[in-house]
Amino acid sequence: MENKAQAKKQHNNILVAILGFIIVVAIVAVIGFLAIDRDPEIIQGQVEVSEYRVSGKVPGRILEIRVKEGDYVKAGDTLAIIDAPEVNAKMQQAQSAEDAAAALELMAKNGARKEQVQGAFQLLQQAKAGLEIAEKSYQRVQRLFDEGVVSAQKRDEAEAMYKSSQAQVKAAQSQYDMAVNGARQEEKLAAQAQVNRAKGAVNEVNAYIGETVQIAQMDGEVSSIYPKVGELVGTGSPIMTISMMDDMWGTFNVREDQLNDLQVGKEFSAFVPAFNKTIKMKVYHMKDQGSYAVWKATKANGQFDLKTFEVKARPIEKLEGLRPGMSLVIK
Repeated sequence: MENKAQAKKQHNNILVAILGFIIVVAIVAVIGFLAIDRDPEIIQGQVEVSEYRVSGKVPGRILEIRVKEGDYVKAGDTLAIIDAPEVNAKMQQAQSAEDAAAALELMAKNGARKEQVQGAFQLLQQAKAGLEIAEKSYQRVQRLFDEGVVSAQKRDEAEAMYKSSQAQVKAAQSQYDMAVNGARQEEKLAAQAQVNRAKGAVNEVNAYIGETVQIAQMDGEVSSIYPKVGELVGTGSPIMTISMMDDMWGTFNVREDQLNDLQVGKEFSAFVPAFNKTIKMKVYHMKDQGSYAVWKATKANGQFDLKTFEVKARPIEKLEGLRPGMSLVIK
């Protein structure tokens, strides 16, 4: 009987131990579940700013860089100078072409030279003198023909000479008028068009020369400088990047099940680890990332997926020292 009692007691002890172990495991599981449930999910983003790249339209060699990384520049400040001797050569060609076109236009407007006008005038006077003599001769021969003194042949020869002199006077008058008036209107218009074309070429080269001096288009901070002094740069090659520090925002990648408090127009708090401070931000933009790589399956059987959205928000109040690339944390 004692053996049976001891065995039963031992059996009960084992059951109590097992039951106690199960209870402890259950309590730990519940505590762990509650602890995990209380921990907030963290969304991490970073600070970004608007940037623009400084680049030139003409290839050349970097002659001078007048700023350093970290410098704050204002619109109109000179940033870099490019040496482009080919552009200067093209300017000489364009100016020469403009001078030649202007000379042709002046010649078309002024007409013939004084010597040519004087020569045409003398030929006209000569032709008029010949016409006067031919007219008198024809009149005398006509009177004699009427009196029956000369033959019809003589009268016809005198008439032909008279008409020929008239034609010569008209031709000389035309040559003289052309010398006085100069070129035709069409020729003057063509000369003017050539001048305008040459001026356009000069203006174009002037624009390229202006591109050899790179200036800041907007206020900002020089964040990166790419070439060194003496290096060659091509057309459109970036020379430096300017960050517009006044246009700053935060970017977050957020799953759609976390978007309840991050709708456009809503405000939220974000923690800045760099300063151990919390700042207020306001959402102004939201966009679907549109990539399957950022989807997250909510169930093992894949009933539906959660997509990720890019959320952009601007600080409501300026935080001194906030820089691009700094982390932002949302709990």
